Amino acid sequence: MKYKRILLKLSGESLMGSQKYGIDVNRVESYARQISEISQMGIQIGIVIGGGNIFRGLNGTTKGFDRVKGDSMGMLATVINALALSSALDNEGCKNKVLTAIRMEPIGEFYSKAKAVEYLEQGYVTIFSAGTGNPFFTTDTGSSLRAIEIEADVMLKGTRVDGIYTADPEKDPTAVKFDKITYDEIYNKGLKVMDLTATTMCKENHLPILVFNMDTEGNLKKVINGEAIGTLVYEK
Repeated sequence: MKYKRILLKLSGESLMGSQKYGIDVNRVESYARQISEISQMGIQIGIVIGGGNIFRGLNGTTKGFDRVKGDSMGMLATVINALALSSALDNEGCKNKVLTAIRMEPIGEFYSKAKAVEYLEQGYVTIFSAGTGNPFFTTDTGSSLRAIEIEADVMLKGTRVDGIYTADPEKDPTAVKFDKITYDEIYNKGLKVMDLTATTMCKENHLPILVFNMDTEGNLKKVINGEAIGTLVYEK
């Protein structure tokens, strides 16, 4: 196996599945099956989920919401998604823990690195919710922060597309996929893989990112086994 400890970043939008809002039960169940499968292989798994399927703080500001309150609403949306995934993992018989960056016991335990690493080493899938616990930071940055804190081997960014392209492949049919790309190339080409704060954190801490299509069932196991799918972002 290529990796021992991973941070899996899932987008909130992906949880919508074929819906226009909220949580598609079939999609969450598919994710839970894939996560349970690699957990049984002995992989230590930390997870961060976005909240865009329910509420995105930055979008809220365009509709009159205060940015700090809007971001707080977005953080709570990630907790809802974390609980949905936790429940689906329970149904798979996969033991898991939900940690929150904001105190809200008994919904989840308050995050600390020591607690997170302890659970990971005990074989729990550990879901990190509520972002960083601070406004003005995205869940991409939350993912980078948690991945670096738990000393993950890689951040796996599960999306709806099968990697990084020269342009949005859903809008531009001439877009070309990269098999691998450096952080500097992402900056220079202006590619929107993650926000700049998150990308810079990964670059400075030499954390590789692998972007792949999580919606194709079985892909997560392929990534863990080192098969050449997705796009690897690395520090040369």
